[in-house]
Amino acid sequence: MKAKHLLSAAALAGMMTVAATGLPTDAQAQKQAMEKCYGVVKAGMNDCGANGHSCAGQAKTDNDPNEWVMVPEGLCDKLTGGSTAPKEGDK
Repeated sequence: MKAKHLLSAAALAGMMTVAATGLPTDAQAQKQAMEKCYGVVKAGMNDCGANGHSCAGQAKTDNDPNEWVMVPEGLCDKLTGGSTAPKEGDK
């Protein structure tokens, strides 16, 4: 019985150590800053209105420079064709 209690105490101490180290929790990860990324959307996978439509999922073509999707901040600049600003004339 002593070994079982010792193992349980060690596991609890390990979990407390991880919690105290400040590793990100799910709630913190969900609060990550996001930004619009234009030009990388697959047809039908846009997040919101552009190009004369007002709903998500209505992008007609892949990689349209005026359609956007939300991505974690800083990721858009790393994607081929990605831009944080729409092409001129976007509505």
